[in-house]
Amino acid sequence: MTLRFGTDGVRGVANVELTPELVLALGRAAGRVLARLDAPFLIGRDTRLSGPLLEAALSAGLAAEGVAVRLLGVVPTPGVAWLSAADAVPAAMISASHNPFPDNGVKFFAVGGRKLTDEVEERLEAELDRLVAGGGKGERHTGAAVGTVAGSSGAEPYADALVASLEGRRLDGLHVVVDCANGAAHELAAEVLARVGAKVDVLFDHPDGTNINEGCGSTHPEPLQEAVVERRADVGLAFDGDADRVLAVDHRGAVVDGDQIIAVCALDRRQRGLLVGDTVAVTVMTNMGFRQAMEEAGIAVHETPVGDRYVLEALEERGWVLGGEQSGHVIFRDLATTGDGILTALQLLDAVARSGRSLAELSSVMTRLPQVLRNVRVADRAGLEGAEPFWAEVRSVQAELGERGRVLVRPSGTEPLVRVMVEALTNEQAEQAVARLCEAVATALGTANP
Repeated sequence: MTLRFGTDGVRGVANVELTPELVLALGRAAGRVLARLDAPFLIGRDTRLSGPLLEAALSAGLAAEGVAVRLLGVVPTPGVAWLSAADAVPAAMISASHNPFPDNGVKFFAVGGRKLTDEVEERLEAELDRLVAGGGKGERHTGAAVGTVAGSSGAEPYADALVASLEGRRLDGLHVVVDCANGAAHELAAEVLARVGAKVDVLFDHPDGTNINEGCGSTHPEPLQEAVVERRADVGLAFDGDADRVLAVDHRGAVVDGDQIIAVCALDRRQRGLLVGDTVAVTVMTNMGFRQAMEEAGIAVHETPVGDRYVLEALEERGWVLGGEQSGHVIFRDLATTGDGILTALQLLDAVARSGRSLAELSSVMTRLPQVLRNVRVADRAGLEGAEPFWAEVRSVQAELGERGRVLVRPSGTEPLVRVMVEALTNEQAEQAVARLCEAVATALGTANP
C-alpha cells in the first residue's frame, strides 16, 4: 500500500493507513524530490497523539537521505508555511486539519512556503512507489553525510509577523472569545490577539492528544456561539485543528462563515484601494449570496475548483490578493502564501474595529441562500459523466430553480461518492431538489455499501 496526494497532502488513519513505515519512505522520497542538502527541512505538527510518532518517521526518512531536519514542534500550518517562505527552505506539516484525532496527515511546502504543484506531487508519488516496492534505493548516506535532527521553536517570529500585519493598528476595546479546537493554535492565537489589545477569553486550549476538534473548533461552533452570547463578547473565533482556517461568530451568536468573512474583507480592502483588480477568487462551493453581494458592490468574482490550492493558483497567476473558501480558508496573498486562520481573524477584527460597526452589521452585506449538500455512495463513480438520464434530471431541477438557485454535482476525488449541492430561495426547496437528485444519481450509478 502506498500513499496518494489529495487536495491537501496525504491523510489516513494513523498507524493503519498512515503507518510509520510508509511515512519513513515518504520522508526519503521528499529528501530526494524536495530537499536541499545545503538547507534544513522544517517539520511542524499539531497536537494529535500520533504526531510525535509520524514526526520521528518523517525525520528519519529525510535524515537517511542526508537532509538536516529542524523540528518546530506544535505550530499552526500557516506558521510552517511562513517560516518556509522566510528562510527559503522546504517544509512539512503533520496534521489532518479538521479531521477526528485518529486521523493524521502530511502536507508539504516547497521552498518559499508554496503548496506543491501537481507535477511535483506526481514525482513524489513515483519515488515513494519505487521505495516501497524495494527499488530506487540509490546511494546510502553514511558517516558525516547522514542528516541531523534538531529542535527549535518557530512560533515567535511567526507571531511577530502576524502582529505586524496590522501595521501598528490595534484592537483595543474588542472583546473576543477564541475556540482553539485543542489544536495547534491553543497558545498562539490568544497571545497574538492580546498583543494587539483585544480582550481575549479562550475555550478548548488544553490539548491531551485525543481531544483535537472534539466537539469544538470550526466544525463544531455551538459551544463558541453560546459563550459569545453568555459573555456578551463582540466576536467569537473558531479555528480548526491546524489553524489554517477560521469561522467567526457575531455578538448575537450567529456563525459568520468563510464566504461572509471574504465579503467583509473584500469590501474593506476595496474601500482602502487594496483590492487588486477589484476581484476575489473563490471556489464553486461559494454561496450564491456572496456572488450577488459582490456584483452589487462592483467586485468581480473568479471561480475555481474546490481546494484552496486552486484559489491560490488563481491569485498568483492574475496578481489578485484575496480569495478563499466557505470553510474558512482565506488567503491574503500580499501577506501570506497559504490560508491562515489567525491572520484572517486579525484582518477581520481590524475591519470591525476601524468601521466602528458590529460584525453582524458588516457581514449582513451578503444574505446566504439556503444550501444543502449530500454525499451519495455509488458503485460506479467514473460513470457520472456519461449518465445522461441523471444529467437530464439536473437540467430539469436547474430550470425549476431558475436564476435564484443552482445545482452543483461533483464526484469525490478519493472516495466512491458523488456530492450533490443545491442552493434555493428556501431550505425546503433545496432539500426537495437534493432528494430528487440523490435518488437519480443512485439509480444511474448504483449504490455502494458504506
